[in-house]
Amino acid sequence: MPLAARFLDIRRDPHSDEVLARGGDPEAHSLLQRVGFVAVVRLHETYHRAPTGLAEPDENRLASDAVAWLRAAGYHVDCHEDFDSDSGPASYLPLGSSVTHLAQRIREATTTDEVAAALTELTAAHDGIVTALGEVLVATADFHDGLGQASDPYTARRLRYLADEHLRVLRSDLTHTRDALADRHAPHPGRSTCTEEVPATERERSAVCACPPPPRTLPALPPPVAAGLRR
Repeated sequence: MPLAARFLDIRRDPHSDEVLARGGDPEAHSLLQRVGFVAVVRLHETYHRAPTGLAEPDENRLASDAVAWLRAAGYHVDCHEDFDSDSGPASYLPLGSSVTHLAQRIREATTTDEVAAALTELTAAHDGIVTALGEVLVATADFHDGLGQASDPYTARRLRYLADEHLRVLRSDLTHTRDALADRHAPHPGRSTCTEEVPATERERSAVCACPPPPRTLPALPPPVAAGLRR
């Protein structure tokens, strides 16, 4: 990640009077969203703003919290003096980190059984991650049913459609993949675990283990040379 991505600027815009946060990488953007900022995605930039309708003291508190969280995570934050804060937030493990841990387990897996076990956390019928995500979508749809604005019923129907159709396909495909891997009971041919043991039949005294040599990396081909114009 470029060094510039570790720098952010949080200030009140002189034209719109909005509290805006600019800069940072995806981790910083996640921190801003957890504090309460709203992402604004443009063609050449993604920045964050305070939610609309907040009183100025609430906007200042939100910005101060963002500065404290970002600095605690190792970011350099330039800000207006009203937002300056070094009070560290209480540390906690975001729920998304648990899902990311499953990806790491799969990256390190050497057998189909290990990957099947990780995917089970996603596909378990009663308390798997996909089932829980469906419950979140339905609960959010229920919330919109009586919220009062004209667009709220449409949002509720859209959320239920995502839960009933898209998640159903996702759950079905993941479950099929998990079950197929669970039935194979096979090691991954490219991910064998090194035991660092030399077989008894090895004649070379310099041998250190029985692992095959790493694949040879071919040098990159030079870029093609454009043909000159013929006269």
